[in-house]
Amino acid sequence: MIKKTVTAAVVALTLGGAGLALAQQQTAPQGPRFNAEDVAAMTDARIAGLKAGLKLNAEQEKNWPAVETALRDLAKQRADRRQSRRNSGDAAPARDAIARLRDGASDMNMRADSLKKLADAADPLYKSLDDGQKRRFGMLLRMNGGMGGGRHHWQRRAGNADASHPA
Repeated sequence: MIKKTVTAAVVALTLGGAGLALAQQQTAPQGPRFNAEDVAAMTDARIAGLKAGLKLNAEQEKNWPAVETALRDLAKQRADRRQSRRNSGDAAPARDAIARLRDGASDMNMRADSLKKLADAADPLYKSLDDGQKRRFGMLLRMNGGMGGGRHHWQRRAGNADASHPA
């Protein structure tokens, strides 16, 4: 089930990312930016929310650290990509559509690798969950933008300035 979800997510990201890359404008919309402390706080909250929503028992709890580490690695990778774009965006000339497509493809490959690592880390925990926990696991991941995947609902509402770059 997790493999199907990861595969579907990668396909959706590939199709959506290519469209976003083509439609993307040269300048990012202006709006409030989240600083590193804000992003870290939101990551902590999303991970804590996922864990709380699962209501893990003592045996399941043993599999949680690997999942949390994978989620944090995904969040760090995403934050690093965002920071790299911000740093290079000021000094670099405007990139053409082909360069944006190539950059998007590279980002998708890195994200796909990270999502596979998350799937591998989450597999033992997921297999130990009851049906209700599995349902909540899927819902909570979707509510949180895949925990590292795509833009999150709180960023869209806040008008995040990174909107022109698919994550």
